[in-house]
Amino acid sequence: MRRALIKSSRLIDSQFHYHEAKRVLSNANPRLFYLKYDTHTYNCGHSSHIFSRAMSADAAKVNYEEVKRSGPLVEYERRINAGELEDGDNCQIGTLREIQRLYEELGNSAHVCHLDLNSDSGKKARSRWLWSRFMPQSSVSPVKGLYLYGGVGTGKTMLMDLFYHQLPCNWRKKRIHFHDFMLNVHSRLQRHKGVSDPLEVVAGEISHESVLLCLDEFMVTDVADAMILNRLFKHLFSNGAILVATSNRAPDNLYERGLQRDLFLPFISTLKDRCIVHEIGSSVDYRRRTSAEEGFYFIQNGTSGFLMQRFKELTGEHTAHPQEAEVVMGRTLQVPLGANGCAYFPFEELCDKPLGAADYFGLCKNFHTLALDGVPIFGLHNRTAAYRFVTLVDVMYENKARLMCTAEGTPFEVFERIVTVADAHNIAPRTSSRSRKNDDFDLCVDNELGFAKDRTISRLTEMNSKEYLEQHSEMIGDNNENVVHA
Repeated sequence: MRRALIKSSRLIDSQFHYHEAKRVLSNANPRLFYLKYDTHTYNCGHSSHIFSRAMSADAAKVNYEEVKRSGPLVEYERRINAGELEDGDNCQIGTLREIQRLYEELGNSAHVCHLDLNSDSGKKARSRWLWSRFMPQSSVSPVKGLYLYGGVGTGKTMLMDLFYHQLPCNWRKKRIHFHDFMLNVHSRLQRHKGVSDPLEVVAGEISHESVLLCLDEFMVTDVADAMILNRLFKHLFSNGAILVATSNRAPDNLYERGLQRDLFLPFISTLKDRCIVHEIGSSVDYRRRTSAEEGFYFIQNGTSGFLMQRFKELTGEHTAHPQEAEVVMGRTLQVPLGANGCAYFPFEELCDKPLGAADYFGLCKNFHTLALDGVPIFGLHNRTAAYRFVTLVDVMYENKARLMCTAEGTPFEVFERIVTVADAHNIAPRTSSRSRKNDDFDLCVDNELGFAKDRTISRLTEMNSKEYLEQHSEMIGDNNENVVHA
């Protein structure tokens, strides 16, 4: 039995090395070329980097030396000097120092944390993962993670990306939006349905693939997510995982007033125990400082026909017709009109139906541009649609997709009736009973949605800026080039 297990461990170790090398190296850059690795051929990122197994140890040493003399703070200063970034305020600089500290700590502890994909310690960690399936054990990382939170547009995502892209490419790491991460977790749970503790198996798989988890936009609104987060992350942290997260909410305010929140509270303690919590306190919304010269947000006054005209201009010679977009777990999303990477939806078809993040991710994988007709003013009567619209904008922003829409008001106006509990207390009471009745009908007091609306308003503003649309065009160009190379 022992001999069979050792043999299985070596086999898994070998297979892991093969597939992880392929995954990590192929994600380095969208431009494709071929890398020779023993007798196998991989897709990789840059034609000047040809590695062999014999060189992997030396490459790791070089990476660790680079960690000591570079990092997010150095790269931030370089980009400012090059004019690629605005000079940040003191709050951003303070956060960068915290990120730089974590960067250096990870570099010094990379061996102990089993971060290096090719090191002996990484191989031993993978072997231990197999044994832990039979003999559970705990190997909590000596390095604590980082939980960054702050207001809208303070640069949280930019700072996380700055940190992530400075890390050595041969580390076991993953950067993903929180929505996408939880969809992946639920998909894995479905796959392991029937085992005694599927969460433990899923956590084992995730920590086996990625020691360092970078989760952007940590926001808990779903009761199904809330009920599993504590056990999931206890398993992850016990397996040595390190979490870096960004959020609009302080840990103590996560899932505020959510269903069965008392069962969620232990997760907050776990999070604060395994992460250093740091607030980015800036009054500047950098997203709103971009220009909006070429936006596609139209205030609705007979603009539906104009939106359709712009949609047809983008589809060009291609004829739009109903299509199906594949989403997770074999589901499909019905697209009323689609052609040339562009999709058209009436608002009620996309946000009044029981759809979620999985459907919107599937939409963005199939279409780079969305024409959305008829975004309403949100209030108590359509709160669920407001939640879906917020999720849709989050997913589109994360995927650098383009949004064209008609709406009943500006981004601020469509969310004006959505308020937090604190905002509701500050609203002066009406003197007229009729006015009070109308307010009661229109006003939606919802803390999660009230906090999320500021992020959505800010993102809608940025998504209609010249700078964002230029990034979108570059992304389409890169994707088309990849298709040609493939």
